[in-house]
Amino acid sequence: IAVHLIPMIFRSTLLRKPGHSAHAEFGPSETETVKTEASKPESYDAEPTKAKQKTAKGRCRRRRGCRRRGCRRDRFATYFPRVLKGIHPSLRLSRQAVNVLDSFVKDMFEQIAEEAGRLARSTRRCTILNNDIQTAVRLLLPGELGKYAISEATKSVIRYNTRR
Repeated sequence: IAVHLIPMIFRSTLLRKPGHSAHAEFGPSETETVKTEASKPESYDAEPTKAKQKTAKGRCRRRRGCRRRGCRRDRFATYFPRVLKGIHPSLRLSRQAVNVLDSFVKDMFEQIAEEAGRLARSTRRCTILNNDIQTAVRLLLPGELGKYAISEATKSVIRYNTRR
């Protein structure tokens, strides 16, 4: 055992709470609290506390990483201007219109996924197949709109498979 680890091993074997002395009814003395706060190394059993490190611009690295990974929102908003530019290059969308379209696409995606999941469960499968999604689209979208969506999706899948 390394010599510098002996005090930590000895401290970890004690079953008293930190900040309490052997004389629990009197509480820790002032010198005892100063000594334990100043010379107490972090134990290896404790979870490491991540200090917020500042970058050159003064922003916190930990928060920035959280924003990228943990708080990520799935949005389709980046695709609407591209599609509109292909159809009408001179037209633009307002932010409110983009938000409405984004919520509409998310809602339709959730409905199609739920219906396809129900169809897969009814046939006692754990996997959603393309036939389940096609049937869900036919059930959710009325008449010609459903047929058009299925034909466009089929074309997109064929185009994807040929490029791969």
